[in-house]
Amino acid sequence: MKLLFDQNLSPNLVESLKGLYPGSIHIQEVGLDKASDVEIWNYSKIHDFIIISKDADFAERSLIFGFPPYVVWIRKGNCTTSDILNTLTENIDLIAEFKSLNRSGLLSLY
Repeated sequence: MKLLFDQNLSPNLVESLKGLYPGSIHIQEVGLDKASDVEIWNYSKIHDFIIISKDADFAERSLIFGFPPYVVWIRKGNCTTSDILNTLTENIDLIAEFKSLNRSGLLSLY
C-alpha cells in the first residue's frame, strides 16, 4: 500500500512510515505541491496511491467521482505529526482491508 500525503501533512511522515507503507511519498517529492486537487487525484489514480489528507476536498471528490483513487481522511482536527503517525500506524490493517474490499473510496479516521 502506497500512500500519497497531501500538502497539509508533514513530509516527515514518509520517512517515519516507510517500513509500514513502502513506496509512499509526499506530494512535494513529485512536484505536486502547487498542483490542483484534480492533478493530485489523477496522479494518485494513475500510480495506485491512497491519498492521505486532513482536508475535506478529497473526501468530497471521492463521494462525487467514486474510486480509485482511495482516500483516507484524517479527521482529528488540530493535531501533531505524531498523532497522524500513530493513527496511520494503529490503523494499518483497517486501511489494508478498506482498499482490498473495494467497496468504498473513502475511509475516515478520527
